[in-house]
Amino acid sequence: MYTIKDLYDLNETIAAKLFEGKTYPWEVLADIGDFIMKLGPTLPKDEFNQIEDNIWVHKTVKIAPTASLTGPLIVDADTEIRPSAFVRGKAIVGKNCVVGNSTELKNVVLFNTVQVPHYNYVGDSILGTHSHMGAGSITSNVKSDKTLVVVKNGDEQIETGLKKFGAMLGDYVEVGCNSVLNPGTVIGRHCNVYPLSSVRGVIPEGHIFKDKNNIIKKK
Repeated sequence: MYTIKDLYDLNETIAAKLFEGKTYPWEVLADIGDFIMKLGPTLPKDEFNQIEDNIWVHKTVKIAPTASLTGPLIVDADTEIRPSAFVRGKAIVGKNCVVGNSTELKNVVLFNTVQVPHYNYVGDSILGTHSHMGAGSITSNVKSDKTLVVVKNGDEQIETGLKKFGAMLGDYVEVGCNSVLNPGTVIGRHCNVYPLSSVRGVIPEGHIFKDKNNIIKKK
């Protein structure tokens, strides 16, 4: 349940081709910026405005005047970028998304209908369709000892070769308020994370994370 096909519906992102030829979703993190630079100039000019160098925004997007946008960046249709949002670049934001008050994005793919609406930090991460991060929840993308991130599932370990790796959220994941997703977190589809959680490793599809010793399969 680590693989791209296990976690994501690629029909729900403008960036589907970014994932071609890859097995694990974190393999795309190094390619997001270059992919935007190739895709951006090909987007239909009757639908997208190039508002600055390397920033393409669909004409239906609502952007608050106090939001800060840095490219390379693509924002797809009917998304709302709210006051004081801070997009630092290398970001692909899907259709019908919310990037909220004081939320910070960096090197991410947000599939369609993702909400990061209040005081979130999302870096070096991929969020599947209809995933939602509660207020104050963040992805921690660098280990405190600065070593390379390893995805761990019990005794199984996958070396990623990455120093920066936040979280891979599958489709329809709900993260409770003020939770921390530690480097290398992978959460399967249709999972819920309790508020105030510290999550690391792999959470299987269809489970509720209450704490590290209390991960319950949904009925």
